[in-house]
Amino acid sequence: MKKKLILGMPLYGFIIVVSLCLIGIIVGSICDFQINNAIYNKTDIGAFFATYGSYFSYCLYPAAGMCIFKGLRKKNQNVLAWVLLIISYFLAVYYSNSYNGDKVRELFHYNVENPNFLLSLSSYLFWVVLYSWVPIAFYFILDDSDPKALIFAGIVILLAGVLADCVNLWLKQVASRPRYKYLITLENPKDSFRNWWEMRPYTAGSNDNFKSWPSGNMTIATMMMSLPLLLSNLKWKNNYIRIISYVISLSFVVLYGYNRMHMGNHFLSDVCFGTLITYLIYSGIDFAFFFQRE
Repeated sequence: MKKKLILGMPLYGFIIVVSLCLIGIIVGSICDFQINNAIYNKTDIGAFFATYGSYFSYCLYPAAGMCIFKGLRKKNQNVLAWVLLIISYFLAVYYSNSYNGDKVRELFHYNVENPNFLLSLSSYLFWVVLYSWVPIAFYFILDDSDPKALIFAGIVILLAGVLADCVNLWLKQVASRPRYKYLITLENPKDSFRNWWEMRPYTAGSNDNFKSWPSGNMTIATMMMSLPLLLSNLKWKNNYIRIISYVISLSFVVLYGYNRMHMGNHFLSDVCFGTLITYLIYSGIDFAFFFQRE
């Protein structure tokens, strides 16, 4: 059996991410509110990154779809290959439009006062075009000499991404924790603050002000930690590419986490739990598929 890699990286990659998350959870559990008080400062740059930073993570969906496409084409499963490629592309467009579509619709001046169908369609096609280069690029750079490795890498990324999003949405309802940006609008913010373990299940309902824990955007950002797994299937077999992609991905996650606190959307414990839960889901599914690859 080949040496086990976790999301394309040796064991130390897994230990670093988990350790950072656990340290953040411990620190946040002690001084979540104080940390946000110190770094909260909404900026235009921060708002732009909060809206469009997820684009880089969602690019992994059509890239994963191309992995599956090339692997299945190699096995003469052409119809299934096309279906899964289209689904993966749709996931990227759907999630982007669902979470950040309101900002794009503003750019196209689509609103209640101006409910023009063509404007709505244009705002949706914005995402379609934005992801169009991804499957094309990966078609040319992926190595299809091992179709099973391609298929499993793609399935891990798609399956873990959807599962992590579902788990996150459920946990938000279980915790129903108030966001920092909501608390500071109250007369006595500290009195209404609750630690992550002080849960009030299903009291949030549809009120986004009570969906702080765990961070959903960190679920999106942490998808980037599967980039080394994706790039391990390139035509150019180079360990340095995977290591560099791991460093870039980890740096992106840390920056994204800071942005969530900086903008007042989450506390440190929210950010670290969102990252840890998502990373464990990705790692667990990758671990399960590893034995199928052998």
